[in-house]
Formats: sequence, C-alpha cells, structure tokens
Amino acid sequence: MKKSPPKTGFVFTKHNPKEQSIFDRLFEIFQELITHTSGDFDEAIDWLRQLDEEYKLTTPDYTIDDFIQELKDRGFIREVFRPDGSGNGKGDGKVSITEKLERALRKRSLEQIFGKLKRAASGNHKTKYRGKGDEQSGEFRSYQFGDALERISMTESLKNAQINHGFENFRMTENDLVVEETMFKAQMSTVLMIDISHSMILYGEDRITPAKKVAMALAELITTRYPKDTLDILVFGNDAWPIKIKDLPYLNVGPYHTNTVAGLQLAMDMLRRKKNTNKQIFMITDGKPSCLRLPDGRYYKNSVGLDEYIVNKCYMMAAQARKLHIPITTFMIASDPYLQQFVDHFTEANQGKAFYTGLQGLGEMIFTDYENNRKRKIR
Repeated sequence: MKKSPPKTGFVFTKHNPKEQSIFDRLFEIFQELITHTSGDFDEAIDWLRQLDEEYKLTTPDYTIDDFIQELKDRGFIREVFRPDGSGNGKGDGKVSITEKLERALRKRSLEQIFGKLKRAASGNHKTKYRGKGDEQSGEFRSYQFGDALERISMTESLKNAQINHGFENFRMTENDLVVEETMFKAQMSTVLMIDISHSMILYGEDRITPAKKVAMALAELITTRYPKDTLDILVFGNDAWPIKIKDLPYLNVGPYHTNTVAGLQLAMDMLRRKKNTNKQIFMITDGKPSCLRLPDGRYYKNSVGLDEYIVNKCYMMAAQARKLHIPITTFMIASDPYLQQFVDHFTEANQGKAFYTGLQGLGEMIFTDYENNRKRKIR
C-alpha cells in the first residue's frame, strides 16, 4: 500500500501563559506604587499591604515581609543605618531604593509608554540632507574624486561596465563607477522642562506621576537607543534647577507658583554649552506662568488670570530661543481656553510647536515628536 506523504502546515494549540511568580506580580505593583510615592518605600509598602488585604496577593508561604526580604536579596532596596549606628539589616533602619531599582523603573516606563524597543547602533538620527554620512539611502550617483572606496557599489558599477563596453571587450573605467548616497545621522541635544508647581496635583488629579514616567522613559530611550544624543532635565516652580536622571523617581511637587521664564533661561543656558547643532526644548506644564524673580531677588507673583507683565516676559524668552535656533515644543496638559490662547501666542513667538493633550497619550506624543525632530536638521 502506497504511503501518503506526511502532512505539513501549522498546528494551533491553546495558549498557556507562563505563570507569573508571586514576587514578579508584587514587583510589578510595587514599581507603580514607588513611582506614585516619589521613592517613599514605607508609604509604598503600606499601600501594598492594603492591596494585599483586599485582593489576596500573597499566600501564607510568601508574605509581604518575604517580598521585602527578596527585594533586599536582589539588590533593589537597601537599609540605611541611623547616624547612631543602630539598624542591623533586619528592617529596623530606614529603607531606600537602589540604583538597580531606579534603572528598572526607567526601563518599565519606557516599555509602558513606547513599547519594547531594541537597542540600535549609535546615531539613528536621519536627516533629509545627503552627503558623506553613514546611513545608506538606496540612491546612486556617479563616482567623484574623493569618494571613499568602500562607498563604491560594485554590483552597479559592473552593470555599467557591461552596458558601456560589452562582454567581448569588457573593462571598467572611472566613468563606470557609481557610489551609493548616504544620509547624515545628526545628533540632538534636548532639555526637558517639568512643571512642579502645586497645580500639578490640584483638583484631585495626579499630573506629576505621568510627567515623571515620561521623563524616565525619554531618558531610557535616549541613553539606550541614541547614545550620542544628550538629555538634560530641569524642574521649575518659583525657581528652576536641574535634576539628574537618577533623581526622577523621587520628583515631587511643591508649594510653588509657575516661573516659566526661569525654566526657559536655564534651559537655554544648558543648550548653549552643547556642541550639537540640533537643539530643542520640551516643556510639560499644566498651568499659566504666575511668577517672576525680580533683579533685586524678590518674587513677583500673580495667580489671578494672565498677568501681562509675566506673559510678555515669556514671549520675549520664546523669541530669544528662536534667535538661537532652539525650537520649543509645549505639551499643555490642561484645557482652559485662555491658557491655550497664551500657548498659541508663545508658540508663534518661537515658531515652535504645541500639543494640547490630557495625561493619556502624553508619552506617545513626546516620543513621536522626538523621533520626527530627529529626521531633519533643525536650522
């Protein structure tokens, strides 16, 4: 009896997801809580215990205390001894998060907001300008004296030689050579401004946590995918000051007004020191400018409406940034019409861009705008 050939094709089976360990499940929740509490370990654990009571996240064999011990064993937290030397590593000292957990929070923010991205080669910043770059464009031109030999396309050059001279009298001359065009991979220097005025937590809406997540994700994106780019982060309230990437999980709002001018001044000072041609400012804010620092050191504050004196100073800073070829992209996470009108005038003065968005989708918008800006050389 003749045997029939074996059947080929796809076999579909029921998907059995990999079971998540109790630690992994708790760790996912803990990372969210530690971000909301600005790095306050004790408060995050208190919230985790409350969630455990309500949703039964642990078992008798694995408790919250076991989870805390495993966090220590894995190097995510450490016990800080008191000045008097007390604290013996058994939980009676103050607990703080480590650099390992800070990196994990940045990576998690990146995956949450931008999706899982693989690290690419250095650069990846394409511009519309062709020349002696390092990104192949797929277009060809005739060889010119001075072109690098490794840029010569041998396949296209041999094809030209066959067409021009035939098989019987085959030879290759300089006129047969073609090179593939390349694109520049420009570098970008970015300053991210984050509003930490009191309004970022007013009206029952937490706006600072999404802003922190965006900052952590952008930092992780640039350091892993675009290592030649630079990112500086500053916060602004009554004044403005720079913060380090490792400090982002601990960022919190304060009893501040909004000194947008101070933030812009510091951002431009930071960018003046950068050698990159391409520079930009991203500003995340939800409130109107309401504060200025006067030359004598006193603060001029006005939270009622839009103060003409403060607003005009903001317009002047926007115009100054334009003269320095520094575009400002404003991400406005508020919907007040009169505030949008201010942002419109501010954007017009700078010839930058403005996005009026809620908290949802903020990260995706910043990521898209960052990628788009990297596709052209800002002049």
